[in-house]
Amino acid sequence: MTPSRRGLLMGAGTAGLAPLMPTDPQLDDAWHQSVLERYASHGDKATGGPGDMAVGAWLEEALTRLGYVCHRHGFQAPFFEVDQATLAIEGQSAPVIPQAPVSATGPAGLDAPLRLAWGTGSLEGTIALIVLPSRRWSSALDGLIQTRLSDAWARGASAAVLVTTGPTGDALALNAPAHLPPGAGPIAILAPNDAAPFLDAAADGQTGRLTLSGQGGQRPAFNLTARLDRDAGRAVVLSTPRSGWFKCAAERGSGIAVWLAAAHWLAQRRDPFDIELVAISGHEYENLGGEHYLEALAPGPERTRLWVHVGANLAARDWHMYGGRTRPLPGPDAQRYLLASPDVADSFGRAFAGHPGLEAPYPATVENSAGELTNILKAGYPSAAGFFGNHRFHHSHNDDLRCVSGALVRPVSEALRRALADILAS
Repeated sequence: MTPSRRGLLMGAGTAGLAPLMPTDPQLDDAWHQSVLERYASHGDKATGGPGDMAVGAWLEEALTRLGYVCHRHGFQAPFFEVDQATLAIEGQSAPVIPQAPVSATGPAGLDAPLRLAWGTGSLEGTIALIVLPSRRWSSALDGLIQTRLSDAWARGASAAVLVTTGPTGDALALNAPAHLPPGAGPIAILAPNDAAPFLDAAADGQTGRLTLSGQGGQRPAFNLTARLDRDAGRAVVLSTPRSGWFKCAAERGSGIAVWLAAAHWLAQRRDPFDIELVAISGHEYENLGGEHYLEALAPGPERTRLWVHVGANLAARDWHMYGGRTRPLPGPDAQRYLLASPDVADSFGRAFAGHPGLEAPYPATVENSAGELTNILKAGYPSAAGFFGNHRFHHSHNDDLRCVSGALVRPVSEALRRALADILAS
């Protein structure tokens, strides 16, 4: 029996790279699905953790086989391996997500009165419960979150628990800077689906116990660069984050698949540009790895013809809330965005016509942007484009292969190649 493309990619060792070895693979639905499955198979992708490092090694070998010269560029990043993360009241306990970078309580936990954070009264010595309004939350640097946390610390709270009200009722992990602000106490995230008894307990002034215990500190991580040097003096750069919270199959996997397909396509062409690909770690720490790459390794703006940042949620599944259940839909979530600088906006607009959420590119400005693309634009790259968005299970434990498929990703992949072909020929 002839092995399938998917089976080869999911295999161990060099056999697992077989679909990435041909010079002209068929970049169809099945190929994109196999890349998604390979990415998801590595489990959680926290920066510098086993999953993140394994994905980096997989991509390194795959791109080397395509003729790229690969390098790892290391840096240090925070980490926290959880032993216990719970919020408890008498007779009831719920899991929480320790907010990174983690301020641990130790295994004994923190016992303190629960208090609802709204209002103006004292929170001295309490665990403040902060119920956020409904939104697809992504970053602890959101202005509302920063205001609520600063207020809780100013009123004397010993710890804070954020209830990330959102589209699924899941707890949503939040990106954050690599260093805690002065005076910050332990912070955890509680799922809205689990919050009711703790809100009742806080209204009654009951005591709760927040336990955030585990091992943490700093650990090594790396960005992976892959280059085709054609002595052109000007480069086309394609970047994509590869780390993230939990499995991040749709958030990260869709971008990895589109980026890897573009790597195949660019390797086959003979455009008069050097090609530089970078798979970035450290995304969850407010683009830590991307900052390292920009500062030390990226070709300067004057040497860059185009920079495309293949960011988050390029092709995540959409869902209905119907009959009290979340039901999958065959089409993509339209909460995804395309930004492009004026010189390439028409090319991207034509290529992505008919793609919900991507069909009307926004101007590529710092104010419009998110993720690593913000730093790219701040650094002054004149010709740039990028993608970002928050799908329904963004930053949730449930962002797994149910949230994405090769059939959703392949059209985006083809559209990106159409845009690049138009731009590079001009």
